[in-house]
Amino acid sequence: MKYYSTNKQSPLVSFKEAALRGQAPDRGLYFPERIPIINQQWLNQFRSFPKEELAYQIMQPYVGADISPEKLYQIVTATINFDFPLIQLEEDIYILELFHGPTLAFKDVGARFMSRCLGCFSNQKTTVLVATSGDTGGAVANGFLNVEGVEVIILYPAGKVSHVQELQLTTCGNNITALRIHGTFDDCQQIVKEAFMDQDLSQRLQLTSANSINIARWLPQQLYYFLAMQQWPISATAPIIAVPSGNLGNIAAGLLAKRSGLIMGNFIAACNVNDTITDFLETGIHTPKQAIMTYSNAMDVGNPSNLIRMLEIYQHNMSSLKSEVDSSRQTDMTTINAIRTVYHDHNYILDPHAAVGYSALKQKLKKGEKGLLLATAHPVKFPEIVEKAIGISIPIPESIKPLYALSQQITEMEASYASFKEWICYRNTP
Repeated sequence: MKYYSTNKQSPLVSFKEAALRGQAPDRGLYFPERIPIINQQWLNQFRSFPKEELAYQIMQPYVGADISPEKLYQIVTATINFDFPLIQLEEDIYILELFHGPTLAFKDVGARFMSRCLGCFSNQKTTVLVATSGDTGGAVANGFLNVEGVEVIILYPAGKVSHVQELQLTTCGNNITALRIHGTFDDCQQIVKEAFMDQDLSQRLQLTSANSINIARWLPQQLYYFLAMQQWPISATAPIIAVPSGNLGNIAAGLLAKRSGLIMGNFIAACNVNDTITDFLETGIHTPKQAIMTYSNAMDVGNPSNLIRMLEIYQHNMSSLKSEVDSSRQTDMTTINAIRTVYHDHNYILDPHAAVGYSALKQKLKKGEKGLLLATAHPVKFPEIVEKAIGISIPIPESIKPLYALSQQITEMEASYASFKEWICYRNTP
């Protein structure tokens, strides 16, 4: 498998090269030269596959010969060694819980896959840069902790992540460094993108990204959808899928899985008031915006990187995209109301991001349709918001309790690429 840049001005590269580079030299994102198509015989049998075998068969065509079959099987086994339960919430709505990994967020899958791939590929010290609006950073920190030959630098916006999220970012130490940027997530993401384009910096350091701009972080997110449909009731119609959407990596991966042949219904990009994709689908014009802080902070993205991959999947045909993807915008008030309503009616606690997705489903789902909601984070990561909605505190899971006893290690920084470059160059001066 070869990968091309979405800007079409860089040469084709292998999976290994794309994973190590992160972003293409022409500032585009890497995209597979072809989308592997699943045959009908496989679709007839995949429900009976162990999830490890399923993951291996989905990822192998994308990795090709860059990782041996034995090693790739080990990687995917370690990547998904936790549960992905499908829960029926209402007669017409099911929830796929993606928060049973080590950092209680769906980003664990991509981070664990990518960290293990880089462990195979890197023959010199690699510096991983990652911007996070909440959950990515914690998943990357956990996935890359103590990976030999890899240094991880996480940029996150000051005051715009939850306390649990910040603890996950800042208590690892060792090869993980947390930079608290006094700006927005988009500022953090822009600093990372500028670093990749800086020829002087690329001569000093081997840089790659652990955001979903990296192909090794993005592609494994397809697995959620295969695992969901593996459990989907056989008698039920293919679901309409609501995906809490910020940087659009998750929904783009789902659309890739559908284009591969996985039978699913249409998609809903469920947004908070950071509604760039909603506007784009309504107008056909992509207008980046300044991010607005909301209760669903991991979705506070004003210029989503993976919109270009959504367009690539549909070969930039807007009518085809709009025929399979809808969107909705939700406010903090509808988010709180959804958490409160679902708890009252079903004794189930949504996190703010899943609450946005639930509200979108209730808004868009038609009579006779079935809906699938991706629950992307555990509600304990947002205790103040959930308590405001339902009036009770959430018990802290055992896996989170040790974080409260650890000291935080934080470097403060203004939202300036010049400041970042000065810091990282000084840090790496012999």
